[in-house]
Amino acid sequence: MGRSEKRCRIKNVVKDRQIDVLLIQETKHSNIQARDAKSIWPWDNIEFLAVDAEGNSGGLLCIWKPDVFFLSECCSTRNLIILSSFTHDLFECIVLNIYAPNDAIRKRKLWDSIINLKQYFLKPWCLGGNFNEIRYMFDRKGCNRRDRGMLQFNNFIEHLALVDIPLLERKFTWCNSLEGERWSKIDRFLLEPIWLEKYCFKIWGLPRGVSDHCPLLLMEDSRNWGPRPFKFINAWVLHSNFLTIVEKCWVESSVQGWASYKLMRKFSLLKLELKK
Repeated sequence: MGRSEKRCRIKNVVKDRQIDVLLIQETKHSNIQARDAKSIWPWDNIEFLAVDAEGNSGGLLCIWKPDVFFLSECCSTRNLIILSSFTHDLFECIVLNIYAPNDAIRKRKLWDSIINLKQYFLKPWCLGGNFNEIRYMFDRKGCNRRDRGMLQFNNFIEHLALVDIPLLERKFTWCNSLEGERWSKIDRFLLEPIWLEKYCFKIWGLPRGVSDHCPLLLMEDSRNWGPRPFKFINAWVLHSNFLTIVEKCWVESSVQGWASYKLMRKFSLLKLELKK
């Protein structure tokens, strides 16, 4: 975040790839203001949340399009940001931006704290970032063995029942130098299965440009299946209680916010009621 040429390159990637939500780790920057976030965001519509770096290390930044990703709750620590939200198609979800510490003890404490937070954030989780840990021995080359940390990380993933989507285009996500002496796969996205029931997600490893980590791109299959169809079961209107259920749900639904948000939430609640 401190060098203009790096910010420019990030901004170009965001624009070229049409990114809706951006998760950045190791900003090495404190007191991030709107002008800082806008320096790497190519569109006028912007919301963001940041965690300050400590000295020249750490720091987290989340930026998103407010007309695509609607924030309802959030919390943060030094190593993670949690965003509770729903998407433009009314999918309620939790997104975590994670920068795990290198120290094994602190890392284990982070896994435990995230597991404890799950009881307070019950929507489907998507965790993205630098976990500073591998899952398997073939996820590293030229690095020291640390089987214990690997085991704890896999137990963490298994405990939360997360899916580790295979990385396309690249085998490793981090390299220590241009010579490529040490390589490892320590950056990833982990999702609860319900995400994959709704979206056909794939993960691509993009070329390294401004960091020793390669950017990860999580998006639906690039093939264009056309716009999502509007679906309505005509048989509903034949049910004798249809209008009564609709009216009761619409009147009793207490939703706060701007008009378009209330309309979307009411439709979402009505959809759940009709499915019963």
